[in-house]
Amino acid sequence: ILDLAHEKGAVLYGSFTLASGKKSAHYSDGKKVTLDPRGAYLVGSAVFGIVSRLNVDAIGGLEIGAIPIATSVAMASRESEKPVPAFIVRKRPKDYGTQSEIEGHVPLNERVVIVDDVITTGDSVLRAIEAVERRQCRVVKVVALVDRHEGGSDKVREKGYSFRSILDFQTVGGKTVLAVSTADRSGLESRP
Repeated sequence: ILDLAHEKGAVLYGSFTLASGKKSAHYSDGKKVTLDPRGAYLVGSAVFGIVSRLNVDAIGGLEIGAIPIATSVAMASRESEKPVPAFIVRKRPKDYGTQSEIEGHVPLNERVVIVDDVITTGDSVLRAIEAVERRQCRVVKVVALVDRHEGGSDKVREKGYSFRSILDFQTVGGKTVLAVSTADRSGLESRP
């Protein structure tokens, strides 16, 4: 996954304004990985490997970063003993039809995993958590493709949720680089 992120130009250095409004000297465009056929396969397999033993009923998160990840995990789980359907939390409920806030497998009183491509402040993840908790769901894990280590993962953990990233920005020799998360390096390296 890390090799693919570099290969696809998903890791950039320069001057960027993030969705949070913060300025940053590095940027991760997770969708360049999660929307790539090989990346979708690798990310879906890696995330499913993280959550497969948690007995979850569904996986999803806030549009748009969570969409390809949740879909890839659902596909990776298809032949498992318990396939995991996906859902999407809308930023705003649609104003037509069912006016749904959550699309896809709409969980009610279920065990769910929240995913996102990048976590910075944690606000997107927390919005998704609030939406599923309104449906009395229990969030058993939060997984991000990339943790920027700018307070978001800490905020999620402080609120009592288990958090895990696949990749994260780390400082090595005074330089910020994207690397395999130090939480667990097993099985997350890129494979052909």
